Amino acid sequence: MADVAGSQSADPPGRLATGAETLVQSRFAALAGRRVGLITNQTGLVGGEHLADLIAAMPGVKLAAILAPEHGFRGQIEAGAKVGDAADARTGVPVFSLYGATRKPTPAMLRGVDVLVFDIQDVGTRFYTYISTMGLAMQAAAAARIPFVVLDRPNPLGGEYVSGFVLEPAHASFVGQYPIPIVHGMTVGELARAIKGERWLDGLGGLDLRVVEMQGWRRSMRWPELQQPWVPTSPNIPTFESALVYPGMGLVGEIKVNEGRGTPTPFSLFGAPWIDAQALVGRLNVSALPGVRFAPADYTPRSIPGVAAHPRFQGRRLRGVSIAITDAARFEPLETGIHVLAALFAEARIKGIAEPVANPAMFRALAGTKRLHAMLADGRTGTEIVAAWQAEVARFRAQRAGYLLYRP
Repeated sequence: MADVAGSQSADPPGRLATGAETLVQSRFAALAGRRVGLITNQTGLVGGEHLADLIAAMPGVKLAAILAPEHGFRGQIEAGAKVGDAADARTGVPVFSLYGATRKPTPAMLRGVDVLVFDIQDVGTRFYTYISTMGLAMQAAAAARIPFVVLDRPNPLGGEYVSGFVLEPAHASFVGQYPIPIVHGMTVGELARAIKGERWLDGLGGLDLRVVEMQGWRRSMRWPELQQPWVPTSPNIPTFESALVYPGMGLVGEIKVNEGRGTPTPFSLFGAPWIDAQALVGRLNVSALPGVRFAPADYTPRSIPGVAAHPRFQGRRLRGVSIAITDAARFEPLETGIHVLAALFAEARIKGIAEPVANPAMFRALAGTKRLHAMLADGRTGTEIVAAWQAEVARFRAQRAGYLLYRP
């Protein structure tokens, strides 16, 4: 099996070709004669066709198994809900769940598989679980002594924006397995290289890891520059705008507020009966955060089966705050979320709410540290909190440099 990874792409930027598209254009040369286990979901498209269908139709390559992450093979299962095993109606190939009884491919799942292929569009945030699935699958491939191939896709937040506390080992979990910042600025292919090279997971020393690189992607590019349609990466990330605000608003969702779940614009709203929305809007707009404006918004979270069956404050009319992106290139999603958190903690102190976090253990798991919760509880400002992670982000930038595949 030829090594399809290369050094940094020297091709001039042009039309984007994902790793999956490059593989298809080669008529699956790297997989010739192989029985493929494909880790994918609804984002695994080449043009308008799913990669699973293309592999199944290609002579000389056998699609032996499909392995589905959180939200399922077709991406229609709500966050946190278990995914079951099934058979793909179109190809007849067995679909094994990696978000049910196990989160790592088992030997039974890999029986008859010669190579594991990973093709999922990620959102560039540490606590989005697809990269945890990838690492565990890398371990399974290493144990089975089969190659692991990553078909690279863009980081929609770009490859230059890196932000947040680096995860501390004591807080490792399925929503944070690697000592990386909340926003890491790497593609899944680059991250796989770092997971192996930095030994962030055990048992990967002998892994045969290949990355099929993209063409036409630069680190400076955020999704709008690609001029590509957005395929919802999960039920509550239906648009690029929701992916863009997610790194910060995913944390805000652990506060006793509704973060837009149960509305058409998840993560672009927040509200609760106890907040003074007008005062929060004023406080946040005074901060003059780049690329964003805040405005009052009345809304009522509704149950949306398969998306947000039981959103917080379901059926209650909320006086909330909307987040309007004015410049997607300049917007800093995590910094914005930290300022929102600091404002909400200040509001909670005014209202006599001792603990505004709904689930402190999950909040700390997402943050990757106890420091964020402690600083918010101490009344630190958003600016002070952001300053606290700059040194570790700088160290991470140096650490990741040798694993990057694409130019600025």
